[in-house]
Amino acid sequence: MDNAISAALHFETMVWPWPIAIYLFLAGVSAGSILIGIATKMYREYKGLPAHQSGIVKGMALIAPIAVIIGLGILIIDLTKPLEFWKMMIYWNPTSVMFWGVMLLSVYIMLMFIFLVAVFHEPLKPIGQRFALVGTVFDLIKRFEKPLQSSMIFLAIAVGAYTGFLLSALKAFPIFNNPVLPILFLVSGASSGAAATMLFSMLCFKEPADSGDIHFVHKVEKPVLMTEVFLLVAFFLGLVFAGGVSGEAARVALMGDFWGYVFWGGVVMCGMILPWLLQWFSPKALTHRPEFVATLCILSLTGVFALRHFILYAGQMTAI
Repeated sequence: MDNAISAALHFETMVWPWPIAIYLFLAGVSAGSILIGIATKMYREYKGLPAHQSGIVKGMALIAPIAVIIGLGILIIDLTKPLEFWKMMIYWNPTSVMFWGVMLLSVYIMLMFIFLVAVFHEPLKPIGQRFALVGTVFDLIKRFEKPLQSSMIFLAIAVGAYTGFLLSALKAFPIFNNPVLPILFLVSGASSGAAATMLFSMLCFKEPADSGDIHFVHKVEKPVLMTEVFLLVAFFLGLVFAGGVSGEAARVALMGDFWGYVFWGGVVMCGMILPWLLQWFSPKALTHRPEFVATLCILSLTGVFALRHFILYAGQMTAI
């Protein structure tokens, strides 16, 4: 058993190890939580409710920056020369996928904090009243809330899709050069963002499990999960029908000893089938309990976490 796990984690063709998978997961969670948080914000504004009081929106404000900063930190540490990471910001290399990713994440993080000031302008007013210059800046940011929101939607979509484009830099691996991959990572990131915002809204901000915002996120989450299933099927069918090395890559990934179990047990069973079965067959009284919703969120996050590792490792097992 130990030999099988060791062989699955360490092999000749492996270029990028587990820190990259965690980075891909956390960047997806951050982008997904921004999209879900903004959708909830717009839903509350439509109903005439203050967005900053929503546990989901607060969850977005907590998760989105922390996840992407930790993920970027892990990526930097994993580099062979992490102390020279800053050079990527100075010496531009427009032909590098990594360069564009760093630029994108830099703008994304900076604009995210500015956008959060606009969203939580009301709770931040006491600080603005105490420091006049800060208050003036906060008021100015609030005036640009709508364009900031539109920009964050665009950037979150770009970050979510970029996690798939990043892998395409490794051109020797057929799985990474599948055009469905960026869309799959974007959609699965939205799924993980929905799960993370719901989980932390209940844990950190006491959002009731049967609140209108939680129900709204559940409604958004269902078509997202269905789209994720469709994309997964399309992803592997594309590889199978391509034949040759691509077909072999799909076979090795899905039928391999270790990563096959990760896919069918972690991604499919834990991340998709089990949450659906629990929602369909559980008593209604149970589905409104915080423990039940938290369990669904953890299962969903586990499935996406497994998907990132599965794609990264299984994808590197078959080279052209």
